[in-house]
Amino acid sequence: MADKAEQPASSPEEQAYFDQMRNKLVKALETVIDPELGIDLINLGLIYGVDLDENGHCDVEMTLTTMGCPLTDVLDDEIHRALMAVPGIKSVDIHLVWYPQWGPERLSRYAKMALGIH
Repeated sequence: MADKAEQPASSPEEQAYFDQMRNKLVKALETVIDPELGIDLINLGLIYGVDLDENGHCDVEMTLTTMGCPLTDVLDDEIHRALMAVPGIKSVDIHLVWYPQWGPERLSRYAKMALGIH
């Protein structure tokens, strides 16, 4: 998963902090499971980017497998819960995007195996 935007850093320590925080945010997002598929959002390839600013605000850019997904509110709540549990995160905004369109090619190897896709 690529970050939406690189965080400007004025020192190696600051860059290391942002790198460490991004890793924690991705790990937190791995705890958010799609209730229909039983696989986390990272392995499903639904998270397009995670950005963090110096004030502890996190922006998540993501998509859904289909427009009008009935689980949008559930996933939104779970993403907020997971990210707000990360020390240092003060606020979270989720931005739904539809381009690039999600497709099965975005699934991780783990997700493909779990779903029986070869």
